[in-house]
Amino acid sequence: MDELDALRRPGSDGEHALQRRLGTVHRAERFYDEQVLDRLNDRMREFVGRQEMFFLATSDRHGECDSTFRAGPPGFLRVFDDKTLAYPEYRGNGVLASLGNIEENPHLGILLIDFMRDRIGLHINGRARVVADAEMRAAHPDLPVDPVPGRRAVVWVEVTVEEAYIHCAKHIPHLQKVPNQRRHAAPAGGPGPGTDAGTRTDAGTGTGTGDGDGTGGVNGAPADRDRDWGTDDVKRKGGDFFGAAADVREGRRTPVAGREQEQDDAAARGPVPSRPEEWQREAERVLARARERAPEGAGQPFSGWFR
Repeated sequence: MDELDALRRPGSDGEHALQRRLGTVHRAERFYDEQVLDRLNDRMREFVGRQEMFFLATSDRHGECDSTFRAGPPGFLRVFDDKTLAYPEYRGNGVLASLGNIEENPHLGILLIDFMRDRIGLHINGRARVVADAEMRAAHPDLPVDPVPGRRAVVWVEVTVEEAYIHCAKHIPHLQKVPNQRRHAAPAGGPGPGTDAGTRTDAGTGTGTGDGDGTGGVNGAPADRDRDWGTDDVKRKGGDFFGAAADVREGRRTPVAGREQEQDDAAARGPVPSRPEEWQREAERVLARARERAPEGAGQPFSGWFR
């Protein structure tokens, strides 16, 4: 393979080096040639248009990564053309980790998996930008307004597609929708408190993904009215499911804000001396300042700890 062909190959230098080391170059070349597109073809666009969730990967300018999950009614990840799609960002916890990463580093990865029907996945990699809702609607006047207040876009993420390729079916579990139930404390072995009995695998295990947009029932069952879109209620968002807040309360972890204050205080104090003689010089400096500020006749002057 000449240098020009190598530059045209999809993927990173790292994956190409590992392919040579592990002897998978020919398999990788076949996959690149047959499965990797720089756009969304018609079947990919149809696939995206009926999905209710996807997984999102971003990183900041230093390469520190974040992965998350996005969900909405079918078509919430909207395809505008074969190179452009967009998804709404709903009201969340206010951290804005993914959006913050995109502001620093526009590269992102989207993974859509159809667990229910086709048991297949689609990777979409591209460059993104954060777009105000008004700007997005001006560019796309036919964009519908979601009737659920908690699903109304705060902003949109517009993605320009650079790569699109299949995620093979062989390890994707088959899930089946069941009528959604009110949240409750589940029996042992079932999904934990705060989860929905929304879907199940072939073995009948609950996964907690719910039944989509909550606007219609499943097999004649009542519509899901327990999806808490846009809520700020801590318990309805899952409470302290993993015990992080309890760790803080019981002293097993310093709150992030507390750590930041400690760091600010340390920065204000200046660098910490690393050797005994530096500690002595620092103590002498502090004592000298104290003597300068002490009123005259204030008693026996302190002679220092190191004499």
